[in-house]
Amino acid sequence: MLEKSKTLPPASELAANCKVRFPNESAAYRRARTALLAEEIELRRHIERVAEQRRALPQGGTVMNYQFIGESGPADLAGMFGDKDTLVIYTYMFGPQREKPCPMCTSLLSAWDGEAHDIMQNVALAVTARSSIDRLMEFKWERSWRRLKLYSDTSGEFSRDFHAVTPEGGDDAGLHVFTRRDGTIRHFWSGEMDGGTADPGQDPRGAPDLMPLWAVLDCTPEGRAPHWYPKLDYGR
Repeated sequence: MLEKSKTLPPASELAANCKVRFPNESAAYRRARTALLAEEIELRRHIERVAEQRRALPQGGTVMNYQFIGESGPADLAGMFGDKDTLVIYTYMFGPQREKPCPMCTSLLSAWDGEAHDIMQNVALAVTARSSIDRLMEFKWERSWRRLKLYSDTSGEFSRDFHAVTPEGGDDAGLHVFTRRDGTIRHFWSGEMDGGTADPGQDPRGAPDLMPLWAVLDCTPEGRAPHWYPKLDYGR
């Protein structure tokens, strides 16, 4: 817990205890790597402190029972919970004005499709977009997604209330968490990092980053290429 974290040993001490070594590394490499390890330990601890602070949020506002069209027909927000008390919704940038969906969203959801079965052992998971359910399903099969549950927000009411529609009528992505306690649905948490919260020279993104793609590239010497983004198709 937060109080308990104050008694943790210094990260530099834990880093110094690490006995991992690799072939032919220099003393300079090991010193730099140990210093980096201490920072990685501090990052791990900070991630946990933030997660604990998030879990301790006061009760959020009540939420209406929005209507959608799911893969099996009409659906509502309450039904998305299934037998779970918590529902995670990703708002997918695939509005009716788009010829194709957002490549970044698609990259993220392609990774999540492989994790969805595990996620849904703990919480309910749904993906909403403003395109028709036929368009969503056509793209789902094109991408060979098996686990993700897609819902069409044909009225756009949920999308507007939860900031998935820009003032110009375009799409915006979002991650939202809802709870159902004693039959009452409430908003718990949503990602709020946008262009107004971005650091200079960086794309607006949340923390921790939800995309496995960036988590892997951040471990490489090249890092994130400043002007490269995922595509829907890289050709043959």
